Amino acid sequence: MDMKLEVVVLPVADVDRTKHFYKTLGWREDADIVFGGSRVVQLTPPGSPASVHFGTGITDAAPGSVRGTYLVVEDIEAARAELAGHGVDVSEVFHRDETGAFTPGVHPDHGTYSSFASFSDPDGNTWLLQEITTRFPGRTSGVTYGSAGELEQALKRAAAAHGEHEKETGQYDQEWPAWYARHMAEHQDA
Repeated sequence: MDMKLEVVVLPVADVDRTKHFYKTLGWREDADIVFGGSRVVQLTPPGSPASVHFGTGITDAAPGSVRGTYLVVEDIEAARAELAGHGVDVSEVFHRDETGAFTPGVHPDHGTYSSFASFSDPDGNTWLLQEITTRFPGRTSGVTYGSAGELEQALKRAAAAHGEHEKETGQYDQEWPAWYARHMAEHQDA
């Protein structure tokens, strides 16, 4: 049975201040619901299938006690610059060297899973940006595309490959949607 991470609860002291902070980063507001004595705000980072919840009456954890929640990015330097451009106090980029120790700067070959930067929200909940350029085999299941641009490129590759398929068979393929789907699933990382 699949078990997919949906929400991380952030303990915060000031709901409106936290909401403003994350919306400034471009996180989408999915909900701001008051029921009974509780308030739940849900925001989702750009391109993420998982969201954050914070509010009142949803956790008894101390504000700022969440540490090291990962946000995966394709380009650590661009992500860091974007956060800094929003006024976030984000660390310099650092990486793990061959001994496993943290060293300043981007990993020399932009090794996947190797470069990081960190920042905190106004309450001190900390986030760790991690550059992932290629997923380890078996790390993901199913077919997903991180953005409309990635899906567009996959469709273009499938269209080109399908054109070659129809040239080889010499006929129109009525089942092209199924062919595209198989091709896109098998060549997702192309």
